[in-house]
Amino acid sequence: MEQQSFRCEIGGRSLIIETGKLARQADAAVTVRYGDTVVLVTMCFNREAREGVDFLPLTIDYEERLYAAGKIPGGFIRREGRPSEAAVLACRQTDRPIRPLLPKSWHSDIQIITTVLSADLENDPDILSIIGASTTLTLSELPFDGPVGAVNVGYINGELVLNPRLAQFEESQLDLVVVSTREKVIMVEAGAKEVSEEIVLEAIEFAHRANQDIIKLQDQLREAAGAPKLPVPPDETKSDVVAALGNLVDEKLDKVLAEADKEKREETFNDLVAEVTRHLGESYEAKDIIAALDVKVTAELRSAILQKGQRVGGRGITEIRPISCEVGLLPRTHGSGLFSRGLTQVLSITTLGSTRKEQMLDGLGIEESKRFIHHYNFPGFSNGEVRRVGSPGRREIGHGALAERALSAVLPDDADFPYTIRLVSEVLSSNGSTSMASVCAGSLSLMDAGIPVTKAVAGIAMGLITGDNGKFVVLTDLEGLEDFNGDMDFKVAGTRDGITAIQMDTKLKGISLEIVAKTLTQAREGRLFILDKMDQAISGSRAEVSKYAPRMTKIKIDPSKIGAVIGTGGKTIRSIIEETKATIDVSDDGTVVIGSPDAEATQKAIKIIEGLTRDVEVGDIYTGKVSRILDFGAMVEILPGKEGLVHVSELAEYRVNRVEDEVKIGDEMTVKVINIDNLGRVNLSRRAVFEKDSAPAAERMEQNRPSRPSFRGGDRSSGFSRDRDRRPFRPGGSSRPPFKRG
Repeated sequence: MEQQSFRCEIGGRSLIIETGKLARQADAAVTVRYGDTVVLVTMCFNREAREGVDFLPLTIDYEERLYAAGKIPGGFIRREGRPSEAAVLACRQTDRPIRPLLPKSWHSDIQIITTVLSADLENDPDILSIIGASTTLTLSELPFDGPVGAVNVGYINGELVLNPRLAQFEESQLDLVVVSTREKVIMVEAGAKEVSEEIVLEAIEFAHRANQDIIKLQDQLREAAGAPKLPVPPDETKSDVVAALGNLVDEKLDKVLAEADKEKREETFNDLVAEVTRHLGESYEAKDIIAALDVKVTAELRSAILQKGQRVGGRGITEIRPISCEVGLLPRTHGSGLFSRGLTQVLSITTLGSTRKEQMLDGLGIEESKRFIHHYNFPGFSNGEVRRVGSPGRREIGHGALAERALSAVLPDDADFPYTIRLVSEVLSSNGSTSMASVCAGSLSLMDAGIPVTKAVAGIAMGLITGDNGKFVVLTDLEGLEDFNGDMDFKVAGTRDGITAIQMDTKLKGISLEIVAKTLTQAREGRLFILDKMDQAISGSRAEVSKYAPRMTKIKIDPSKIGAVIGTGGKTIRSIIEETKATIDVSDDGTVVIGSPDAEATQKAIKIIEGLTRDVEVGDIYTGKVSRILDFGAMVEILPGKEGLVHVSELAEYRVNRVEDEVKIGDEMTVKVINIDNLGRVNLSRRAVFEKDSAPAAERMEQNRPSRPSFRGGDRSSGFSRDRDRRPFRPGGSSRPPFKRG
C-alpha cells in the first residue's frame, strides 16, 4: 500500500493520520499524531465466523509503552506487565463508541490494538486511540457505520477549551470527552467540579462541531486508501419461530413485565419458556425458541413504554424505586454506608491511612500518585449466579473509576486533610445501575468516616426507548431489564449545585442533542430526590474521624533540618517510628505528617522531632542522660542525637576528683547550656542550674578546660558536624523522601 498522510487543525494543533508505512501485514493500520504524542492503531479480523457465537466478538487492547514518555518500568523485571488501570479505562473508552457502529450479526473475531509510541505529557493518547480505531475500520473491508471523531473539552476561566493540554486540567472545571458521528453523539465521558447542566450541554455541542473536521479527515483517507466493504451478514434470528409464537405469549408477557418483584418475574418467565417449549419443541430447537421469546420480550417492553407510558413492574417514566440509606453499620471500620434502590444494594467502606499509603502510578500520565482510591467489587452472588472469584475485570475497573471521579470533586485538599482515602464498594445485589449506587453509598460512607466533604453526591442512571417517527422516552432510574432491552445508559452524578461525573453509552448509532438535553434535565430532578433521601440518614460529615482511624497531625520544620529527622540511611526516622509506632511522612518543604490512633504516641513523636530540629541556645535548661564518661567530664544527651559536655568542674558545687565518683552512664541530669563555641560545641553545667548567674561558670569552664578530642553537638549516629547535619535530605527529584515507614 502506498503511504498516505492527511492532516487538519484541531484546537490550534495539527492532527496527522498516516497509513501505509507501519504494520503493513495488518488488515488496516494507522499512526495518529497530535503534538508529539503518537499512537499506532492496528486492526485484524478473521474471515471465518466463530461457531456458536451470537454476539459481536470485538476485542480492543491498549498497550502503554513507558519508553513513549522516556521512562523505564518499575518492578524487578523492568518490563511492562498487566495493563494499568489507565490502560483498561482507555480500552473501554475506545470500545464503547466503536461497538454500536459494527453490525451485531458479525460473528467473526475482530481485534484492534493501540500502541502508544510517543507521549509528550501534553496531549492525551486516549483520544487518539478512538480516532485511530475509527480510521482503521473506515479503511478496512469491515462494514462500519462510521467514522467518528473524538475530542476533549475543558472549561477554564469561564470559557470552553478544545483539547486542553494535560497540565491545564488542574485549573479546569470540566474534563469532557465526546465522540460523535456526522449527525449524532455516540459517547460522553466526563468528570467535573459541580458544573451546571447548561454548561455541559454547551460543551457537548461545541465538541460535536469540532468532531466534524476529524470525520472529514478520515473520509479523505478512505477515498485515497480505503478497501471495498464486505456485505453485512444476515440476522440469524429465525423469523419463522417468532411468527410461530404469534399471539400465544402476548398476554402472558404482559403479566410477566407487570410483576414488580424480579425473582417472581423471572420465575414466571421460566414457566412461560417451559410451556412454549412443550408446544413448539418438536418443530424448533430450544435455543431458537428462547431467542424468539427474547425478541418478543423486547418488543413488548418497548411498546408498553412508548404507547402506554408503563415500565417494568408498573413504574412511571420518572418514578424512582424505593430507596433506603444507612450509615455506621460496621463497628470497627472508619466509615460505612449502605444504599439500596429497589433490588440494587451497595455497601461502601472507607479506610483512612497516612499519606505514604498513596497509590503510586507507573504509567504515561503526568500524575505519579493519587490519594483517593475507589475499588468496586461485583461478586456472582449479587446476581444469584455461581461464578469464579478472581481479579477485577474491565467492568469492575471502569465502574470503580466512574464513582471515584464522581466523588473526588467534593473531597478536601490534602493540605487540609492529610490522609490517603480508600473507599471500597461491595455490590451485594444488582438490578441496574450499581455504579451510581456506589456513588451514593460512597458519599454516605465518606461522611460517616468524618471526612469533611463539601457536599453529598448522588448518582442516577437514565435510559432511553426510541420508536418510529423520532419518538423517544427518557427513563429515570434504569432497571436491569430496561437496560438490556433499551437503547441507552446515561449515568449522571453530582451534588445539588452541579454535575461531577457523566458516562453515556448507547446501542444506537448515536443520539441527538435534543435527547442529551432532556436526559440531563430529567437526571437532575432524580438526583435531587435521591439527595433528599440521603440527607435523612446523614446530612453532613461527622465532626471527627473514627476513633479507630489514625489521627494525622501536621507540623512544620526548617527544611534545612530534614536531614536530622531522616538520619543516615533513614536510621533516625526508623528509630522514631519503632519507638512510637506512628507513621511519619516528611516532605521537601519541611512538612511532617505524623499519624497514629494513639494521641500519646503522636505527641511523643512530635516531641522527638522538635528536639531533633530545635536549636540549642545559651541559657536553655534540659534534663538529659549521661551517654559517655570522659577523663575531664561527662557527655550528656540533651536532645535526641545532640550532646553537650559537662566539665568535671561543673558537675557539682563541690570539687569532684573523678567523674566516675559523681555520675555513671545512663544517669539523668538536669543541666544548663552555658556556652556554645565557634565550632558548635555545647558546654553544659549542672551546678549552674542552681545559680542565678551562669557567667562565672562559663568563665571557669574556659579557664579549667583541659585539651580534649574535637566534639560537635550534632547527630552522634551520623558523625556529621553540626553544619553538615543541617543540610536537608533531598532524594533525587522526588516530591517526598522515601523514608515513610510505620
